Amino acid sequence: MRGDLTDEIVSITIKENLNQRAISLNQKSHFGKLGDDVLELSIVEAFYLMENGRLNIYECSKSDKKLEPSYVRNIIKENSGYAKYIVYKDLKDRGYIIKTGFKYGSEFRLYERGKSPGEGHSDYLVKIIHENYDINALDFASYVRVSHGVKKSLLIAVVDDEDITYYKVEWTRP
Repeated sequence: MRGDLTDEIVSITIKENLNQRAISLNQKSHFGKLGDDVLELSIVEAFYLMENGRLNIYECSKSDKKLEPSYVRNIIKENSGYAKYIVYKDLKDRGYIIKTGFKYGSEFRLYERGKSPGEGHSDYLVKIIHENYDINALDFASYVRVSHGVKKSLLIAVVDDEDITYYKVEWTRP
């Protein structure tokens, strides 16, 4: 399947329902945002599909230049942060449905296995922190407060050179 890269968005054109695989990616696997004639994927989603042999990414819609995985990986490292991709891949491989958490100040919203967007609310907000990062107590408190305010649990994904450790943080009242 072909996807065209423009400004960290990979678009898969759908012509008169001829690209059923793209529609299925959205409706069954909950990848991207489906429009009338296009499926738009974040570069992180697209790279995941590329690494799994399900998508070829091209330079743009008018180009026949197929991009190499190393090129797309470098774009992610420069712009989105590679830790975001590593966490996305880990959670996706575990069977979770992942959507952006931008409006909640987190990297992702996470749906439990078996749930999907449109059938209910997400269960978690995922905030990614590097192992060496010094977190400010007020920032940490704001992450917890926001997640509690929208009735979600907060998962802190601590990323180091070798693995990811997840911490579930909940609001409690003494």
